[in-house]
Amino acid sequence: MKLIFVHGWSVTHTNTYGDLPESIAARAAALGLQIDIAHIYLGKYISFDDEVTVDDIARALNFALGELAGNGDVIQPFSCITHSTGGPIVRHWVEKYYGSSGLSNLPLNHLVMLAPANHGSSLAILGKERVGRLKAWFSGVEPGQRVLDWLCLGSEGQWTLNEAYLRYAPARHGFYPFVLSGQGIDTSFYDFLNSYLVENGSDGVVRVAGANMNYRYLALKQTSEPIEPRSRIMKLSYTKNRPVRFSRNIPLGVFHNFSHSGGKMGIMAVKAKRDSHHLIVSEVLDCLAVDSADAYADRATQLRAFTEEEQRKKPMGKKGTVGRYSMLVFRISDHLGNVIEADDFDIYLLGGPRYKKDQLPDGFFVDKQMNKKSNSLVYYINADTMARLKEGLYGIRVVVRPEKGFSYYMQGEFRSEGIPVDKVFAPNETTYIDVTVNRQVDKNVFGFSPASSGRESFKNTKPSGEPTT
Repeated sequence: MKLIFVHGWSVTHTNTYGDLPESIAARAAALGLQIDIAHIYLGKYISFDDEVTVDDIARALNFALGELAGNGDVIQPFSCITHSTGGPIVRHWVEKYYGSSGLSNLPLNHLVMLAPANHGSSLAILGKERVGRLKAWFSGVEPGQRVLDWLCLGSEGQWTLNEAYLRYAPARHGFYPFVLSGQGIDTSFYDFLNSYLVENGSDGVVRVAGANMNYRYLALKQTSEPIEPRSRIMKLSYTKNRPVRFSRNIPLGVFHNFSHSGGKMGIMAVKAKRDSHHLIVSEVLDCLAVDSADAYADRATQLRAFTEEEQRKKPMGKKGTVGRYSMLVFRISDHLGNVIEADDFDIYLLGGPRYKKDQLPDGFFVDKQMNKKSNSLVYYINADTMARLKEGLYGIRVVVRPEKGFSYYMQGEFRSEGIPVDKVFAPNETTYIDVTVNRQVDKNVFGFSPASSGRESFKNTKPSGEPTT
């Protein structure tokens, strides 16, 4: 088996891989895997240049794969282990050169992603100057701005890549992706205080919901039907026969005591003398041993049980259990295809039989971020708390500005109407919510007057309050 490693963002030395390559090679034979150290290649890509994009790195990866010994004119089968940003980079490569319709020709067999930023990182919004000081990602280099833009929660790059992956049926074509992520916080690792560094449900850099390749997509479209009689709030409706689209089941393993990076708790800090880190070696090898769709499904079941047990444990240095959280990524546009800009809309979560803002359970809200480049809003929610919602009823209200005038928008509201809470606020997962509202045009924007009536000024024309049909 040819095995390549792909590191995370702004790494400048192959020592980032620790003893993981050697440990895997040493223990592979016990599982019947033929992995020789001579067949292991350590990736090294440039991500700390401001002009380099995720797409640039994927293109360079494709060229480098073609240059590997033994590949000739065609890239030969291989497997891959990634860390952090390396995960979405390899996924971008898969989408760019093969896509959902070309998976039968994909030479990549196994993709084992350690703490991947598949749905971004909450830290990226801090900006280049501040995030570059974090030891969690960097070591004395300036972070590349355009890769940082991709990593911001709710980025256009994430939305495009993850929407494309909804069409993937990987195991059917012999492609086996996995996600192994930590949910531990190594507080001694960071050199300045920021709430995101010790955020519940994350490894200090990437949230479990931001790593997980199991995610969902909900499209809501505004209708002309009021949410209640005489209300000026219009219903947001979904496709009745398929309200929520799901990605294919991708095995997820969560480790309660591993953090994103660092020599003490980091998920990549595999040192031969540390017994705890051999757990990662063992789990990675079990993923690399998968050779069929049935074995892949079995592996998913094993990791699901493992994750459930891990998330019931007490986090290091904290009370209670590590807990489960979800992310909601909102994108708002109108029916003409115009994206509503960040400053022109608000999202309100509602709960209870009367769908009120004050009926949501205490402690459900953790964080929200606005991505002003993509105009997406990201909510971070305690999924376990949200599951205690009264009668399981929840809603989403969308307010878009302007709300009156010659051209305007009416408020929209979605009510769960039988869709269970965990279908949208899914534990450990991200839900992309694509909302389309109707742009209203007042009938007084355009009119006629008879030429026989003489000339008249329409400078002081006021909106009628009635939209065109």
